[in-house]
Amino acid sequence: MSVLKPKSIESRLQIGLTISLALLMGLLWIFGAGSIEKLSEDFIASRLEHDAESILGAIVIEPRLSVEEAYINQIYHRPFSGHYFLIVSDNGSEVTSRSLWDYKIRLPILKPGESERLYRQGPDGQQLLVWLTGYRKKNQNLTIAVAEDLLPITNQRQVFLWNFALLSILGLLLLLLIQSLVVRLAFRRLEPLREDVRHLSSGCETPLNEDVPNEMLPLVKEVNHLLQLLAQRNQRTRNALGNLAHALKGPLNLLTGYFDRQVSYRGAQQHQQAGKQLDRIRLLIDRELKRARLSGERSINQKFNAKVDLPDLLDVLRKIYHERNLSIEAITKDECPPFGDREDILELLGNLLDNACKWAEGSVICQISCTESLSFVIEDDGVGLEESDLRSLMQRGSRLDESTEGHGLGLAIVHEVVQLYRGEIHFDRSPQYGGLRVTVVLKYPY
Repeated sequence: MSVLKPKSIESRLQIGLTISLALLMGLLWIFGAGSIEKLSEDFIASRLEHDAESILGAIVIEPRLSVEEAYINQIYHRPFSGHYFLIVSDNGSEVTSRSLWDYKIRLPILKPGESERLYRQGPDGQQLLVWLTGYRKKNQNLTIAVAEDLLPITNQRQVFLWNFALLSILGLLLLLLIQSLVVRLAFRRLEPLREDVRHLSSGCETPLNEDVPNEMLPLVKEVNHLLQLLAQRNQRTRNALGNLAHALKGPLNLLTGYFDRQVSYRGAQQHQQAGKQLDRIRLLIDRELKRARLSGERSINQKFNAKVDLPDLLDVLRKIYHERNLSIEAITKDECPPFGDREDILELLGNLLDNACKWAEGSVICQISCTESLSFVIEDDGVGLEESDLRSLMQRGSRLDESTEGHGLGLAIVHEVVQLYRGEIHFDRSPQYGGLRVTVVLKYPY
């Protein structure tokens, strides 16, 4: 998964906000630094221009070019103070401030009325901003240069920019924290929807609550509509199977009786074969009717709950085999959470327990335990199976003793469910009851 394309909506928002604010603050840094630098240098240049005019008033032309120091700011007298001036006449005479000491600055000569802003290297590595102006005083052309060291204000500007960067980072972190809280508070409105989905996965048929944010409402409506359609289709299919089975059972019974009466007549062998096929069809119909009775009226996506569903399944089997007075019991060793799909597990247990009831002499035991996986152990006190028959049961669709009504094991569905849950199934003889023992181990899908 790409870092820039996370699955979390909160992470996407935080990454987007971080990039956006980083770009914005970067632009503010660049334009802010440039604007502050230009503003500060313009201010210094304006002040230097005023100083140049003051120096012009203090210049004495005759008898020689000089400056009345009483009219000059004392900062120009302190050596290497960072404030300097230089006066050059058109005849080559030159006057410098005492602060410049013996340091020489090469500057161009300007005509009266011209001015220019320059940058020069000063003493002690100072960075000088030089305001250069041309004047004419008492018929003599003068070029006055006034300079100031930019390092102090540059350092202050750098401190300000670093403080601005630090505040920007803190502000960014604060905004991300606020956004995270806002997003989490917004997602809390989805908690009821999450609970509804969890209840739906556990078998609750209540539709999803539509009191959700507008962005989620179309999805919730579509899910509710889909649930309604699935429930209707499942009910129609269940009713159709039950009606079809009931509708076919009467004519099949008549045909079975007809072929039973024709056994003694000519073609008895063909009649017997046809009767066997009718018996097979009748067994399939009985099986579908049992499945409809076992599935009950619950939703198709409900999880299997051993405490609730297993007693119901055993009650159905006791009613089916009430004439044989079988003892059908269940032993739950652990507190098992709801597991898998209810229809799948009932299909598996229904087939195995139904087979055990057909072959049992008087007792059928179902033991359930759940640790890292869910396991079922089903035993009966019937005659059991030989070793060769036990090996053949591992083959898909195996059936034993085809001559017995309601006989044997149709393992196709059992194998499908076991394979669906990445499980295992084993057949052996029950050491306690003597009949067949079936052990099924199913892995938790999540």
